[in-house]
Amino acid sequence: MRQRVVDLVAQGDRLFSKRQGLVSLWQEISENFYPERADFTVQRNVGADMASNLMDSYPLLCRRELANSFSSMLRPVGRPWFKIRAVDDDRNKDAEARRWLDWASGVQQRAMYERQAGFVRATKEGDHDFATYGQCVIEPTYRTNMEGLLYRSWHLRDVVWAENAELAIDVLHRKWKMSVREAYRRWPDKMPDPLKQKLKDDPFCEVQIRHIVLPSDQYDWMDPMQKQRQRIKRPSVSIFVDVDHQTVLEEIGVQGLGYVIPRWQTVSGSQYAHSPATVAALANSRLLQRMSLTLLEAGEKAVDPPLVAASEAIQGGVNMMAGGVTYVDSEYDERLGEALRVLNRDVGRGLAFGQDEIAATREIVNHAFFLNKINLPETGREMTAFEVAKRMDEYVRGALPLFEPAEHEYNGGLCDDTMQLLLRAGTFGRPDTLPKSLQGQDVRFVYESPLQAATDRAKAEAFQETALLLRAAAEMELAGNTVVNTSLALRDALDGIGAPAQWLRTQEEEEAAIAEKQAAAAAQQEILAAQQQAETVGAIGQGVQQLQGAGVLPTNPLEVMAGGADPRMANALIPEAAPEPIQEAA
Repeated sequence: MRQRVVDLVAQGDRLFSKRQGLVSLWQEISENFYPERADFTVQRNVGADMASNLMDSYPLLCRRELANSFSSMLRPVGRPWFKIRAVDDDRNKDAEARRWLDWASGVQQRAMYERQAGFVRATKEGDHDFATYGQCVIEPTYRTNMEGLLYRSWHLRDVVWAENAELAIDVLHRKWKMSVREAYRRWPDKMPDPLKQKLKDDPFCEVQIRHIVLPSDQYDWMDPMQKQRQRIKRPSVSIFVDVDHQTVLEEIGVQGLGYVIPRWQTVSGSQYAHSPATVAALANSRLLQRMSLTLLEAGEKAVDPPLVAASEAIQGGVNMMAGGVTYVDSEYDERLGEALRVLNRDVGRGLAFGQDEIAATREIVNHAFFLNKINLPETGREMTAFEVAKRMDEYVRGALPLFEPAEHEYNGGLCDDTMQLLLRAGTFGRPDTLPKSLQGQDVRFVYESPLQAATDRAKAEAFQETALLLRAAAEMELAGNTVVNTSLALRDALDGIGAPAQWLRTQEEEEAAIAEKQAAAAAQQEILAAQQQAETVGAIGQGVQQLQGAGVLPTNPLEVMAGGADPRMANALIPEAAPEPIQEAA
């Protein structure tokens, strides 16, 4: 047991040693952008002057603005920012399944934002690490009493990890300075005797704990009851080790890594990421601090310039105070030079140039932190649909590098791990209580973000352009166009504006729709002709009735023969439904 602990700790120590160069870079980045976190390689004293090496706080403000934008745009409090949906979109159309998914989304969001869960605190710390170093480490787990969730953000200095061949993190080592009383509360039966004694004498002294997570197929578990090694059936194993006393405090099988480690921008050959914001702004931040210091010194010299004095002439020293008097020997001959003069009268001439250079450097730092990309572009009423669409496309292209990794790896990792914790706790009920359309189906998360909003808005603009093209095509057909293949030209134009393919009918569907419209139009023409014929017959019948009422025509057509009238007139007045026409009299 003791040798196994030594081997596991040694593996983690080698990972910490290999990362030492990167930790030095993180220390320098912290000193320029995040002084609260500048304790990677030094022990920061609480009473020391914080940020005493900085002359300009603009890089800190840019880092703060970018970090705050992650929560305000991707996780806005007060409205749902994610929805649980089935991977198969057809399942989402089922009303019962949709109601259950919406209910589950609300349950998960309430569990995450419970005050004791610490979700806001952990993500706020993680946002600043993500913006500054390009990665953060957040652990979603259960509270000790198993009455809810708990989220904790860990210092990057204390965590190392390794990837497998599929570029997924499967090994993690974390250092943890834990008080003896908290260690005893968590592992009362596994505490070594020396720590039990410290619990009585100094319960707040710290003990070095190492949390290790690795694949279960790379670890042999010793069963204390059967005294033999066995394989852990779960994919990973979680081990807590007391480093000082070489004691295993806990070893259990787990389903996954147990940590969410979103990475912004990675490079091949390294499992660690970088922040493109701080990497681009680091050189200009150093320059800005140096320029600010030089400009401050120049301004101080301009206000309180260095002086040259004749030592024999000045009596009692130079008094530079307001209203101060400097005494000069009355016998001093000023033809030899002024007794007191400014060393360099042009010392303040370059202040305006320095201010311009500082403004230009600040602008570069602003762009490096994407602060010119995170706001939606303004669209006025006088802009055409084409101009609005182009502005939205430009915004999506500029904001995509910022929001895409944060949305998929950061929010996605937190939501996935949280849902797994809630499923294991039975928060969503038994699997057999799910709607039948969702049983055995995988789920995904749909997020509400400015990127998604811009994409939806781009679809609306594409629809407006589609309507304009359809109107133009219809006008060409009405004008008797015989030159241009309107259908083919319209399809090419819709493809050019980026209309989604699912909006368009296939060629066969278009021909079937045209044939259906032609048939419907022919049927409508027949109905109109029948209505016109019925109206004509009705008008004739109404005219006959009026003539009969006026006495011009007899009421009964048979009276025509009795009166000696022309029998053909009677035949004309008999309705078409009569069986036989009346014959002429002999």
